[in-house]
Amino acid sequence: MSVRFESIPQRRAIVDRRALSDALAELMPDSSDTTALRQGAVALLKEALDAGRAEIARRLLEYPSRGSEAAAAQAFLVDQLLRLVYDFTTKRLYPINNPTASERIALIAVGGYGRGEMAPFSDVDIGFLTPWKQTGWTEQVIEAMLYTLWDLGLKVGQSSRSLDEMVRMAKSDITIRTGLLEGRYVWGDQALYDEASLRFANEVMAGTGRTFIAEKLTERDVRHKRMGDSRYVVEPNLKEGKGGLRDLHTLFWIGKYVYRVPTVAELVDKGLLTKNELRQFQKAENFLWAVRCHLHSIAGRAEERLTFDFQPEIARRMRYADRPGKSAVERFMQHYFLIAKQVGDLTGVFLAHLDESHAARGRRFGLPMIRRSPKKLNGFVLERGRLALPAEDFFARDPIRLIEMFALADKHGLEIHPLAIRAAARDAKLIDASVRNDPRANALFLDVLTSPRDPETVLRWMNEATVFGRFVPDFGRVVAQMQFDMYHHYTVDEHSIRAIGLLSQIEKGTLTDEHPLSTVIANQLVSRRVLYVAVLLHDIAKGRGGDHSVLGAEVAKKLCPRFGLTAAETEAVAWLVRWHLLMSATAFKRDLADFKTILDFVEQVQSLERLRLLLVLTVVDIRAVGPGVWNGWKRQLLTDLFEAGEEMLRLGHKQKGRAERIAAKQAALQEVLGWSDAEMARLRKKLTDAYWIAEPLDVLERNARLVAAASENPLSIEAQVYPERGATLVTVYASDHPGLFYRVAGAIHLAGGSIIDARIHTTRDGMALDNFLVQDPFGQPLDEPQRLKRLETAIEDALANRHKLADRLAQKPLARTRAEAFEIEPAVLIDNKASNRYTVIEVNARDRPALLNALAYALFQSKVTIHSAHIATYGERAVDTFYITDLIGDKIEGTTRTKALERRMLEAARGEQEGRKAA
Repeated sequence: MSVRFESIPQRRAIVDRRALSDALAELMPDSSDTTALRQGAVALLKEALDAGRAEIARRLLEYPSRGSEAAAAQAFLVDQLLRLVYDFTTKRLYPINNPTASERIALIAVGGYGRGEMAPFSDVDIGFLTPWKQTGWTEQVIEAMLYTLWDLGLKVGQSSRSLDEMVRMAKSDITIRTGLLEGRYVWGDQALYDEASLRFANEVMAGTGRTFIAEKLTERDVRHKRMGDSRYVVEPNLKEGKGGLRDLHTLFWIGKYVYRVPTVAELVDKGLLTKNELRQFQKAENFLWAVRCHLHSIAGRAEERLTFDFQPEIARRMRYADRPGKSAVERFMQHYFLIAKQVGDLTGVFLAHLDESHAARGRRFGLPMIRRSPKKLNGFVLERGRLALPAEDFFARDPIRLIEMFALADKHGLEIHPLAIRAAARDAKLIDASVRNDPRANALFLDVLTSPRDPETVLRWMNEATVFGRFVPDFGRVVAQMQFDMYHHYTVDEHSIRAIGLLSQIEKGTLTDEHPLSTVIANQLVSRRVLYVAVLLHDIAKGRGGDHSVLGAEVAKKLCPRFGLTAAETEAVAWLVRWHLLMSATAFKRDLADFKTILDFVEQVQSLERLRLLLVLTVVDIRAVGPGVWNGWKRQLLTDLFEAGEEMLRLGHKQKGRAERIAAKQAALQEVLGWSDAEMARLRKKLTDAYWIAEPLDVLERNARLVAAASENPLSIEAQVYPERGATLVTVYASDHPGLFYRVAGAIHLAGGSIIDARIHTTRDGMALDNFLVQDPFGQPLDEPQRLKRLETAIEDALANRHKLADRLAQKPLARTRAEAFEIEPAVLIDNKASNRYTVIEVNARDRPALLNALAYALFQSKVTIHSAHIATYGERAVDTFYITDLIGDKIEGTTRTKALERRMLEAARGEQEGRKAA
């Protein structure tokens, strides 16, 4: 019996093979009808399978952390059923009295099933081995067994091979070789299985260890890249992702292949793992299997991705509880990421041992064998080109060396030996208050953080070794901490380290094409270390309850002097941490054409140096959130805000600058269009100052051509791809009337678009000139000609009232979005101070299809005029901001009016208006 199965308590409560065998023996004793017999057997076995699965599921709910036991129990259940199916097929369906030497079958479990581990919906991977080419009898048996297993509802992965075929295919295909490496005898001819095992060892494995290691590590790297090359992705793949089960399997495969050990525990005897590391391996494996079994059970299918909609239920099942500042699901996921990190640490150490014992003599990947101690390494030594320790007690003699090791690695561009990383992790506890307050230790840390070389990589090594969190305990609190939302792709520590890496790239000029303004600014800063420290600390207070910006500023005031920053630098860092969201909130949620927006922003910023620092911090913060979050539209908005803020700070009073900007834009537009002064004068007369400020030159050009072509036409619609913003620009030029905006928003939704920004302008002669930036549900532009045409037609139909818009919206099913996994209580903020001319309404709600249409319809019902709309989406959360006035152009004031407006907007945000909407 498999070692794993021996640990399963009360195995007969899962499946009683003896009782089932007796029942099958008594099944239609006198019948020779193979079809009827097989159907009768399937009914008995299906009942046993369902009962066994239910018992395993019950145990998992009762003991939700016993993952390895649950995985072994699933494999044990399948083992017993396979044995019964084999016996029934060979004894009742196709009995044979005097089998020849060819008429033998060995049934083997391969892959994960071979290891004795299965999740509830894992594939059953089996192999049928025959001595030579299949006979008529073996074909009959294999076919009947497969039909029985399929009828039981099992997903079977199977192969039927002779011994020679097995050897030949295992030699040529690494996937087959790996599956057979984990091969385990289940039933049938034991002597045949033993012969196969011997031939596999002698003819396939012998002398191919180095090749197998190289191929497996390459396979692992490709898999990591495919899954998102970080173990801190907030929706991780449990099986294939970095730090997941497959990484543990890879360690075992390599150990088993090279050292011929049947169990992980025996890797300790070979010196590849210490006893403590074995415990870590088993603990990580047990936790990951528990999560995987719960995931399959909840999903009702083979699901490997730990998505947001499953995370809260698994946290509840595994009995995590809420704590101040951290929800149960965030605590569960933090535990998951710490386990994934542990898997990464084990991988590094294991491969280091392999490297030592298995590399070609004296060489590592072509590097000559060196073990020397240059003076510049302050006692550290070089071993095969990597920074290593001269003695086991090297850190204990001077714990500051724990920081110095990483500073030296950065300074000299060296890798750190994994055994040195292991020693650092072991000795990180030596970092106490005296080390944290030591000026030399802090200077070394600051050298790493602000390195002109590759601070991201070295900080990540430091974090992996737990030295980072010990030296900066406030950072240690956010290690492996996720935020339960769809916006943030990484844990807080990974996000912060990635942001440092992006800052370093911007400073070096490697991202000039994507961030031209930030690249110029990063090299003009008075104090670059202020920026690096602010980037590191901007999210340091997440998960504490309260506003992390305010709490983080307090942490910065405490930490910066310790790092060796001056009082002025400390104040600058604390300000940046306190206001690190100011620039993005202003750019994405406010109207930059409104003078008061810029005025309020500049009042808070107060200096050009702060503005420069804040821009670069904002850019790296957004970029480090995850792939796909940064786009051309956000770059344009931040650039516009920076330029407007810079202009006001330089000029002192911006009105003059505003007039100059309008005149410059108009002159540039005239040149692009090639228009006469008279033609340009007509356009200038038509459009307001707010329009000229709000729109960039390329949009002005497109709008001008549309307006000129429209002539007296009451309705012109144009949809065109806008690659600079990664969206489709939809322009509507029509006679202005109430409700135009909500109709357009509804039509765009019906045509499969999602509005990311809307600028609503009314010309001086009463026409609406509205520009919408639209993307498809995947965040891409609608770029096919027929889709653009459909967009234009949908808007034209809605404005001409050809169809009842409300009926068509009601007929379009609301796709179940991933956002539904999150509870977001809608909030409506009505602000009369954010603008001198307009009332600003900011609506926070869970994002859903046609949300903007519902909000715009509520404003239409409230008899207000929308002047601009700014749509920002942060994962599952939508923040829609509207600049409005009443119908005569005044702000919405008075408690009764604002309360009624707030109530109506809340109803719309919750979706309570959907059924009441009229076209």
